[in-house]
Amino acid sequence: MADALLWLSFGGPEKAADVRPFLENVTRGRGVPPERLDEVEQHYLGFGGVSPINELNRTAIAAVEAELAAQCIDLPVYFGNRNWHPMVSDTVATMAADGVRSALVFPTSAYGGYSACRQYHEDIERARSAVDGAPDLTKLRHFFDHPLFVSAYADAVRAAITFPEFRLVFTAHSVPLSADAASGPPDEGGHRYSKQVAEAARLVAAEVGVADYDVVWQSRSGPPSVPWLEPDILDHLDALHAKGVPAVVLCPVGFVSDHLEVVWDLDTEAAEKAASLGMGFARATAPSGDPRFASLVVELVREHLSDAPVRKLSDFPVAGCTVNGAPCAVGCCERIRRG
Repeated sequence: MADALLWLSFGGPEKAADVRPFLENVTRGRGVPPERLDEVEQHYLGFGGVSPINELNRTAIAAVEAELAAQCIDLPVYFGNRNWHPMVSDTVATMAADGVRSALVFPTSAYGGYSACRQYHEDIERARSAVDGAPDLTKLRHFFDHPLFVSAYADAVRAAITFPEFRLVFTAHSVPLSADAASGPPDEGGHRYSKQVAEAARLVAAEVGVADYDVVWQSRSGPPSVPWLEPDILDHLDALHAKGVPAVVLCPVGFVSDHLEVVWDLDTEAAEKAASLGMGFARATAPSGDPRFASLVVELVREHLSDAPVRKLSDFPVAGCTVNGAPCAVGCCERIRRG
């Protein structure tokens, strides 16, 4: 049983003075050049220094609380972040003070991989180690292939289609090739992250009824010397234009909400690139505000509270659920260290 639900997210600045320290938290130890931080800082400052992610999380949490109440599940929801306030260690301390002894953890990522999964396990382990009497924390599983995730995105894609001819393009956050190769247990052969993204794209496209589509990547932030998953969305728009594609519909299937990386990389940079090429442009809305998303979260909770069936649309193994920050398997999604 569980006494609470912890909503664990990435975090984001909520005023201009927060931006630089937030970015330094995000990139610490990753070798990101200072000039890249300068560039990204300007992206945030262009929105007043406020990332939409915290407000999106609060809205989604309120919807989950309402859904829990509607299903007569008495489970308080706490909110903690990895990189900015409310910091997860502070939230876990509050939970302990409130008498919470066991909690489920919903991570705002649908996928496996180091950044998408293992790092959430590390957040849990670090927060518990900082708090005397911390509750046991059980991270919920990957949900990229959950029927509610897929149907919410499929309807969002349908709503975005306003062109008689278009190319459907799915996007997700790029990661270094080495990190993708290390994602998943070693005996699985790696590439769990990119394979899951490709599967989510396949499932959404099939529900929409589109047989031919692309999967591309966005938001790389590492040094230029490190190879990352490609093609990048901006390069891909050039390639589509060269083929005479008149319009694109983008689906940010790698994300659960329309946070700043989506708003900047797609609604700003990609939209401007498409306009400069004379291409039509539309983007599907991420699902965190869809009522099905709250239902999805509560379904994942009920898998633990009442042995609800595990609903999924792929043959991929159920993964990502462990207790107190333990990895899914020995060597699973380990961080790639660079000199």
